[in-house]
Amino acid sequence: MAVEVCVKAAVGAPNVLGDCPFSQRVLLTLEEKKVTYKMHLINVSDKPKWFLEVNPEGKVPVINFGDKWIPDSDVIVGLIEEKYPNPSLIAPPEFAPVGSKIFPTFVSFLKSKDPSDGTEQTLLDELKALEEHLKAHGPYVNGQNICSVDMSLAPKLYHLEVALGHFKKWSVPESLSHVCNYIKLLFERESFKKTKAEEKYVIAGWAPKVNP
Repeated sequence: MAVEVCVKAAVGAPNVLGDCPFSQRVLLTLEEKKVTYKMHLINVSDKPKWFLEVNPEGKVPVINFGDKWIPDSDVIVGLIEEKYPNPSLIAPPEFAPVGSKIFPTFVSFLKSKDPSDGTEQTLLDELKALEEHLKAHGPYVNGQNICSVDMSLAPKLYHLEVALGHFKKWSVPESLSHVCNYIKLLFERESFKKTKAEEKYVIAGWAPKVNP
């Protein structure tokens, strides 16, 4: 029986893959491991009855390996690793926190209306920390081979690039050359191209948060 996974549909386009970075993280993991899966697109503003029956909390992503629906992308990618160990995407424990503060600092900067509130610098500090890590251990977080940390960071860096480019005309400084190269490598992977939301849906997803 094929693995089934429920992910967010695009806002206003229920038959198109949506802009949830946690959903993409799960899809990326399945793609990198060459796992066959059936994808259900969930319209989060009008969730289908069958979906709420099997998943009362109504959150995405959720996955089913054959017996029950399991939520939480952290739990899901751990289970995928357990059930499909090859190729391994396990990262050394000390690398698990790499880049983990980039997404919340990006969101703070994106929503900020005050250029002097320090949110841009906080994001730059997090990107500089990633730069230093990649300089020592790159081109990916764990060297030559992609790992679970990359699967988590790739969708978040995509949201950062698209949303900040659109709403603030901001981009990752070229001086952070290892980060820029890392982003390029991630976005060029077949797994990424196949699982990313179109830019217009990423922008539409952030618009109400930027201008509530």
